[in-house]
Amino acid sequence: MLNFRWMRALTISAALACTAGPLAAAEVTVFAAASTGDVLAQAASVWAAETGNSVTVVPAGSSALARQIAAGAPADLFVSANPEWMDWLDQQGMIRTETRRVLMGNALVLIRTGPAWGKATEITPDFDIAARLGPDARLAMALIEAVPAGIYGQAALAWMGQWEALAPRVAQADNVRAALALVALGEAPYGIVYATDAAAEKRVHVVATFPAESHPPILYPGAVTR
Repeated sequence: MLNFRWMRALTISAALACTAGPLAAAEVTVFAAASTGDVLAQAASVWAAETGNSVTVVPAGSSALARQIAAGAPADLFVSANPEWMDWLDQQGMIRTETRRVLMGNALVLIRTGPAWGKATEITPDFDIAARLGPDARLAMALIEAVPAGIYGQAALAWMGQWEALAPRVAQADNVRAALALVALGEAPYGIVYATDAAAEKRVHVVATFPAESHPPILYPGAVTR
C-alpha cells in the first residue's frame, strides 16, 4: 500500500536532486499518478513546514503526465502508477535514470456505490460481475489502453474470464480518480480502482479485492526528470 514515509522521503530526495543551490530556494513540481495525490499532498505539506520550501503536486493519469513531460512540461519529479510509462520517458531521455526507484505498491479492488453490506472478500473467477451489474448498468474503469489502473483492471477481468462479456459495458474515465467519482456519484454502480482510492472516498465501499496473481504487480516508480 501507499506509505506516507516513503512519499515524504521521495519528496525530500527530489528537492536534493533538483536544486543546485541552497534548499531554501527549492520549488519542486511533482507530476504524480492520480492515485498518489492525497498522500503526496500530505507529504508536501509536512516537508514544506520543515524546510520552508514549496512543493506543487500535479495529480493526473500517468499516461497524460508522461506525455506532458516529454513535451517539455516543467516537472521536477515524476511518480508513475506503473513501470511502463517510466520506461517510455527513460527511452525519450527525459528522466535521470540513476534516480529511479520503485517506491511502493497498491492493490486492485471492485467497489460499489452506497453503504457497505457484508465483508469484502478476495475475488475469484466465478464471481459474476455482469450479473451484479444487471442488464443496463456500466462498470467504471480508467482508460484500458493508456491508464495503469485500467490496464491492470482489464488484465484482472481477463484472468477471471469475464473481459469479453464486460468490455461493451465498461465506462472508461480519464484516470482512476475519475472512475472513482463515477461510482461515488452513482453514475455507475460498480467500478475497479486502487485500494487507496476506495479508502479515500466515503461514498463507496469495497466489494472484493482482486488477487495479486490476476494482474501484473502494481508498482509505483519515481524518478527525477531532466
